[in-house]
Amino acid sequence: MRIFHLSMECYPIAKVGGLADVVGALPKYQNKMRLEASVIMPWYNNAFVYNHDFEIVFEGFIHQAEQMYDVIVYKEKSQDLGFDLYLVKIPGLLDREKVYGYWDESEQFIAFQHAVLHWLSAMEIRPDILHCHDYHTGLVPFMIENCPEFQFLKGVKTVGTVHNGEYQGSMDWLMSKYLPFFDASHYGLLDWDSRINPMAAMIKSCHVFNTVSKGYLEELFTSFQGLEALIFQERQKAFGIINGIDTEVWNPETDPMIKQHYSLKNAEIGKSKNKSEICKEYGLDVDLPLVGFIGRFAVEKGADLLPGIISKSITETNGQFNIIVLGSGDSHVEHLLKDLQKIYHFNFALDLGYKEYLSHQIYAAADFLLMPSRVEPCGLNQMYAMRYGTIPIVRYTGELKDTVEDISSGGSGFNFTEANEESAIHAIKRALSVYQDKKRIKMLIENNMNFNFSWEKSAENYLHLYKYRAENQ
Repeated sequence: MRIFHLSMECYPIAKVGGLADVVGALPKYQNKMRLEASVIMPWYNNAFVYNHDFEIVFEGFIHQAEQMYDVIVYKEKSQDLGFDLYLVKIPGLLDREKVYGYWDESEQFIAFQHAVLHWLSAMEIRPDILHCHDYHTGLVPFMIENCPEFQFLKGVKTVGTVHNGEYQGSMDWLMSKYLPFFDASHYGLLDWDSRINPMAAMIKSCHVFNTVSKGYLEELFTSFQGLEALIFQERQKAFGIINGIDTEVWNPETDPMIKQHYSLKNAEIGKSKNKSEICKEYGLDVDLPLVGFIGRFAVEKGADLLPGIISKSITETNGQFNIIVLGSGDSHVEHLLKDLQKIYHFNFALDLGYKEYLSHQIYAAADFLLMPSRVEPCGLNQMYAMRYGTIPIVRYTGELKDTVEDISSGGSGFNFTEANEESAIHAIKRALSVYQDKKRIKMLIENNMNFNFSWEKSAENYLHLYKYRAENQ
């Protein structure tokens, strides 16, 4: 079975969030199952492309409104990633440094999808599955069936994955001039609330779609940024599949990014040494419990709650724990956290930006990981934390409730139900109380490290989605 994954992100080429980790792991594990999985994504002018060799496999052109653009498709030569990687370069559109944030990104995303389908059609490459990740590639299922230019691909099975329903790519109908010519009688497949909505178009047009956890699928029926009626209408082709993690990358026994390797047998010693290193670097007391936060400063991640959580919890516990925050995003949150770091510098360390190596070090060093998320579709961070013996403190939502059970119910984490400061602080205090019981903490560490979150099972579930669901739609 030949599968092409279409995505804006893929670790280690370009990463903004969990989407990159999924797309960087799933095809690798699918290839281990003797499938033929590849990734197609835009070209970015970044360190990865400068440090790897590529060959040109296609050159052509597309029209975007009145503009003609060259299309160049590169294939990475080393195949060290565990899958074939194709990068689509369009000078002037897909040749930039950042993944998101450009004023013309809707044109970028349309051009990427157009270019991919033009390349596959021109070269008569017909995969069994086109797997479209999030709204950025959500127009592909519609284009295949309704654009005459891609007649060769008509009937190819398409699978859509909703990684984050908060972002849907909605745009004015004036943007339709950037689309390849399509059968206008089917415009309703693109439309939602009198606008072109790529997320809605993907759900309407694909053969089957999934969310990245069962819990998140349930939440979308009542909270999907206006698409609740649509997902209910299309519920017969909706499935929830929990993501896995790449246990070859996230392995405390071999991880090259952490200071001290360790296994289940010597986890206490290994974590203690990593904690000593990071506390020394950031001026924190190593004898205090360490709580970590890693992520974007976005409302859905609960990052706006962080300043209140940090200041109140440190004050209310008389500074009996430390917290380290790694992330970036909302400028107001960044400003507040920088001010707090000056006040609580004995207990609070802040590193703005995203550093992959530091995220690994925090997972290995921290005693607890805080995730006060309002929305958490796939929630990989808690799995990374548990893999490294770090105990999650999470809001009970999305995939977090699929993967983290509270210790009161025999689980290995701490849950809170409300997305507010008081609930999060209460959960932190519960964790600090349990921290004093060293035998129980050792048991929680061991339990977490024993959980199997590898991609093998998830990859099997995706194969079932391809073979028995998509083919029967």
